[in-house]
Amino acid sequence: MFKQSILALGLTLSTAAALSQPAVEYEVTITNITPGQTFTDQLVVVHPGSVQLFELGAEASEPLEILAEGGNPERVIQQVADVAMDVDVIPGLLAPGETASTLVTGHPSRGYISLAAMLIPTNDTFVALHKVRLPRSGTATYMVPAYDAGTEINDQNCLNMPGPVCGGEGYSDEPGEGFVHIGNGFHELGDDPDVLGPQVYDWRNSVARITVRRTNR
Repeated sequence: MFKQSILALGLTLSTAAALSQPAVEYEVTITNITPGQTFTDQLVVVHPGSVQLFELGAEASEPLEILAEGGNPERVIQQVADVAMDVDVIPGLLAPGETASTLVTGHPSRGYISLAAMLIPTNDTFVALHKVRLPRSGTATYMVPAYDAGTEINDQNCLNMPGPVCGGEGYSDEPGEGFVHIGNGFHELGDDPDVLGPQVYDWRNSVARITVRRTNR
């Protein structure tokens, strides 16, 4: 009993020490490695393990649908605002081959990081870093895929895709596949001039390289 009490006390003290540790700074860097897709504003969230922006095989939330179809992260930010350790948005479009960075803070003992941005021109495809632990030291690098929100059919029609290439509609209430899954790129869908083909806009996963670097001890 005495040994068990000592062990319990030790665990309590170590847990309390971890919770009392100050947040540390991380540099998050994202590089677009697609040949023809552009990323919208890139949302970065530092959060506890109980939070995730999406679940593969499950229906997308409305905030995720809005981000994946129109590139607007505001509803996702509102969704996580009460529980996130830090939230930031890297503003502006990130073209193929370009790199962007930001600084966020979090607790390495209990923090996770996620990132999301829409791919344009697509119907409802987004790049994401999906709930990974903050590195305790050094740098962690991730090659991440494109995900399909499953909220809009991939007709590749400019009328249904926003952004500078198409200028079409963003978020809509049209049906899709119904669940979040790995994006499968662009395909040949006929000769309609409003339908984009794979020659320029296709990709093969991964679509981004993301590094998370602890900047201080």
